[in-house]
Amino acid sequence: MSNRHLSRTIVLQSLFEWDFAKQDDSRLDDILVYNTREFSTGLCDLEFSKKLINSVVSKKDVIDDVIEKAAPQWPVDKISVVDRNVLRIGIAELLFADKNEIPPKVAINEAIELAKSFGGETSGRFVSGVLGTIYKELGEPGKNDISKKKKRIEDIPYEQMLVEKKCGAVAYCVHNDEILVALVHDIFGHWTLSKGGFEKDEDDKVCLQRVVKKEIGLEIKPEEKLGVNEYIAYDPEKGKTRRQVVYYLASANFDPLVLEEGEDAGGLDNAKWFKLSEILDLNFYDDVLPIITKAIDKLNSKGIINR
Repeated sequence: MSNRHLSRTIVLQSLFEWDFAKQDDSRLDDILVYNTREFSTGLCDLEFSKKLINSVVSKKDVIDDVIEKAAPQWPVDKISVVDRNVLRIGIAELLFADKNEIPPKVAINEAIELAKSFGGETSGRFVSGVLGTIYKELGEPGKNDISKKKKRIEDIPYEQMLVEKKCGAVAYCVHNDEILVALVHDIFGHWTLSKGGFEKDEDDKVCLQRVVKKEIGLEIKPEEKLGVNEYIAYDPEKGKTRRQVVYYLASANFDPLVLEEGEDAGGLDNAKWFKLSEILDLNFYDDVLPIITKAIDKLNSKGIINR
């Protein structure tokens, strides 16, 4: 076990004790020193631990606000004490640590490991989803506090923004003489479509097959193109980007959907087959609904849908 992984474990133990017992912030240093002495066996980096726990506590309000934005259906006080403080540790390192010392992927992976070791059965996936979404979509607090002498990343004109190409699919199957559509659910409370970025020299269909297999474990056969959506997202390393997603209709067998785990899950927490009659009652993003509607029209025109 590395010194810093052990240090993070002791920081989590200390934050758990502090949070669970609702102790005063002034007690944290004593709690940390005691836990280090009792559990580190001389391997803990106390200086690193103090720096991390002070970052969590001093920026707690900002961190908790980020959690609420990334997981609005989970109020911070309703998240388990372990998961809540694992997220605080992960966000403190992800957003406020020196990126050369602690790269974002290290911060995310360490938090996921803490969640798996000390949380519940779904803690790893939950923490992975929240941190993955924060990293990919929200950016870092304080990103606007840039010298006026420097051109701000967020002020880059639309025409000059980096364009990221992605592929996505409306995957369907026929099961018991009924059409089912595979959808994924994100931690913002929306059902959406499986999608991902292109790799070098991939065409649309190769990208689709790889992405859907990786994200939900489903083998698909791409069919016809449904359209292209574009939206603007913020990446902490790249700034604002234009993400263009080309969507296809794709057939599949009625196989179990297995949601990808780890940081690459990108804020997804569920995947499920839906009957067409159930789809209209779901919460979709505004730009996704027309794609799904068009897919249903295509299926109808092929005579696949039972009348």
